[in-house]
Amino acid sequence: MKKVFSHFFALAMILSFFVSFIPVQVFAETVEEREARLKAELAQVEKEIAQQQAILQNKQRETASIERDVAILNARIKEQQLKIQARNIEIQRLGKDITRKNETIGELNAKIDRSKESLAQLIRKTNEIDDFSLVEVVLSNENVSDFFTDLDSFESIKLAMQSSFEEIRDTKNQAEVEKELLSQKQNEETDAKKAIEVEKQKVEANENEKKKLLSINKEQERAYESVLAERQRKAAEIRAALFALRDTSSIQFGQALEYANEAFQITGVRPAFLLGILKQESNIGQNVGSCVITDLESGTTQSVNSGNSFANGIHPTRDLPLLQTIVTTLGRDPASTKVSCPLSVGYGGAMGPAQFIPSTWNAYIPRLQQTFGVYPDPWNPRHAFIASATFLADLGAARGGYSAEHEAAARYYAGGNWASLGQGYANSVLNHAQTIQTTMIDPLQGL
Repeated sequence: MKKVFSHFFALAMILSFFVSFIPVQVFAETVEEREARLKAELAQVEKEIAQQQAILQNKQRETASIERDVAILNARIKEQQLKIQARNIEIQRLGKDITRKNETIGELNAKIDRSKESLAQLIRKTNEIDDFSLVEVVLSNENVSDFFTDLDSFESIKLAMQSSFEEIRDTKNQAEVEKELLSQKQNEETDAKKAIEVEKQKVEANENEKKKLLSINKEQERAYESVLAERQRKAAEIRAALFALRDTSSIQFGQALEYANEAFQITGVRPAFLLGILKQESNIGQNVGSCVITDLESGTTQSVNSGNSFANGIHPTRDLPLLQTIVTTLGRDPASTKVSCPLSVGYGGAMGPAQFIPSTWNAYIPRLQQTFGVYPDPWNPRHAFIASATFLADLGAARGGYSAEHEAAARYYAGGNWASLGQGYANSVLNHAQTIQTTMIDPLQGL
């Protein structure tokens, strides 16, 4: 019996060493100097970006000419190159942070493994003690004093085990925090890389435009008038192009952009991203089609195009009563108002261009009513744009950057299942947003 307890004391000492061991990271002074240098470089680059933006604004106020437009393009190119430089500095800083976080997580995991192994040995020895009967324990001791000493030692070891359990739990929690911080840093790095791709595309487009202008010599300067006329024609064409909206009439892109810009002022959600959401919803509507409610008790709906009926047309208790309240308040007929048809899983019943289900829309009515000054209408384009942007801002889109917008789009579509069911939707939205930004919004800048 004494031999068994001697094992316990040795194990307790080992366990105490592993549990109390907390890795301390000591960073060399050069790391701190590097951080300071990168921050200084970034501040300088941001200052230069602001200077280029001021130059750009001044040039845009000048009378149109080849020289003026070349100067504008030079300012834009310089600004974009500086933004790329700033992002590269940010990636350098994030790369070091990510390395540190991975090292910390590795050390914490190693600590957990060591503690678990020591604890496992201690538990095995505890089980050996538990196998002794009280009579055996008493008979194995030479006197009563030794018996009670062994009991006290055994109780101390039990307390040490409890302490080690708590330490392992706390270390696991610390590791989870570090993993979350690592994920944030990785998202920031992804955002920076995506931003560089966008800025490089802008540089390339502006360089091509600059070459076109520089190819016009003095004798051909009159031809520049035709260049200006072509720009104006293209801008007018972009503004007049129809922007399809789900379950309501299309509007001109110029009007859609006005609504998106207004929504940006209210919510901070990027206009191109919001337009990408609404375009994706319109595309889904074209593929799936719209439905009308045929049974106001069960929520059964029928496809406007195919005539197919859907028993899961709209959630009968969560959404159907609210839908009837919403459409009645707006003076619409519940039986003829278009809503979304259901997909392969879940329910349909989403309303308007932004495709809000009634229960979600109902939760936003007080905020929207305060914004509009009237009862909000999910089929009204302006109301739908601002409501969608408000919801997206609540989902994190206003933070900006690829990661935040991608997650917000996925959550907009799939809710709590965004990580598994919303990825394809989010990818499509961001592709639409990039196309809208480069082919429709950017050409209108400065005109």
